[in-house]
Amino acid sequence: MGNETATAPEIKDGYDLPVYGLHQGHFYSLHIPALICIFLSFASAILTIVLSFRQKSFKTFFSWSKSERLVVYLAVCDAAFNMAHSMDHLHILITKDHVYPKELCQFYGFMLAVFISAQNLMVNVIAVNAFVLIFIGRQIKFGLKDYRLLLWTFGAPFVCATIAALAGQLGPNGSFCYFDGVKRTISNFLFTTVPLTIILLLNSILYGVTLREIYKKEKDIKKTLGKQALITEMRHAAARAMSVFVLVFLIQWWAMAVYGLWTFIDPAAVPATIYHLVTTFSNIGGLLNFLVYIYIKRRLHTFKPPTDISRQNCNGQESVPGS
Repeated sequence: MGNETATAPEIKDGYDLPVYGLHQGHFYSLHIPALICIFLSFASAILTIVLSFRQKSFKTFFSWSKSERLVVYLAVCDAAFNMAHSMDHLHILITKDHVYPKELCQFYGFMLAVFISAQNLMVNVIAVNAFVLIFIGRQIKFGLKDYRLLLWTFGAPFVCATIAALAGQLGPNGSFCYFDGVKRTISNFLFTTVPLTIILLLNSILYGVTLREIYKKEKDIKKTLGKQALITEMRHAAARAMSVFVLVFLIQWWAMAVYGLWTFIDPAAVPATIYHLVTTFSNIGGLLNFLVYIYIKRRLHTFKPPTDISRQNCNGQESVPGS
């Protein structure tokens, strides 16, 4: 008898990887909870947008407070993210296979890359703005019709995701469509893991320092009377409202950061629990943002500064808690 050597098939890309959990009993427990979270998040994001524009005119959008506009921007991110992500999870759940054709999977991955990064950058801007507002007494200017904010938060991710797509870095990772599970080692680390981890740490520091300073200064405000004290109080209310964005961001993306670091160090050793945490927390952004919307609306309703002070505050900048 001649000796026969069995050679393992060459793994070229994510399509050569097995569908995660299909033979280990984790398949349905991964995709069904993920889809439930996604649909709840999508419905919440749409509800946030509808309620925002039902109470105020679209024509006056750029005269809304910063927090009100940011709620809408983040809701759009969540809705687009959830729409694309629901399609790939649903496709995999029905077919029990990777998403085909590969161009469709790459499109889903492109959408996720753009809108995940857009949320990361936008919330980081919010954290920095709250910090600057408290410690310097000024706000970051977003430019005419927020062009600076939008160009940075959507333009930069679009360019980077386009480069990743052209380089063939997008595709199935075994669980969903994002960065290719075989080709992604460096691209996913540079595009997602490093920025997300840095932003999470930076936002956590800014969040803690800003809130600490707010509570510290509020003790002094209680001892002070007059217009300047009220202006300071309004700034603190605005910063506190913005800090809520940062808090829900930390809740939503901590698991993804852990997953990214773990897969970079040892992809084969990522426990099933991490996958489930990622598909749960990262898919509830719309719901968390809706809670922020409710919080801000209540702050705006309960905090009504005198008109003359509101106009004079911060050299004409917005001053209400949603600023």
